[in-house]
Amino acid sequence: VQLQASGGGLVQAGGSLRLSCVASERTFSNRAMAWFRQTPGKEREFVARVGKSTIYADSVEGRFTISRDKEKNTVYLQMDALRPEDTAVYFCAAGTNIYSYRDLREYNVWGQGTQVTVSS
Repeated sequence: VQLQASGGGLVQAGGSLRLSCVASERTFSNRAMAWFRQTPGKEREFVARVGKSTIYADSVEGRFTISRDKEKNTVYLQMDALRPEDTAVYFCAAGTNIYSYRDLREYNVWGQGTQVTVSS
């Protein structure tokens, strides 16, 4: 049971990136999927989640879009209007069920992380 994240990179402020997270099993279609991010010395923080509903952190609302393609076992995070403060390692995660929400303790399978760097 694995999640493989990709799509990170270096982009200028105002630019866009799309992160992808491929799940190794179709059973993930029955779970909430989320993106979290982490910077050095800080706790991992919630970014967005798709499950019974779609929710976003206030800091990314209106700029980021999470979506899933069940046929491809893939979850995406489209990030637009990027800011330097979005710089972090981004992790995808699978929840314990479809109702998993914002708390990282509700997620029990994690991808390896992909670095996003936004220059000013």
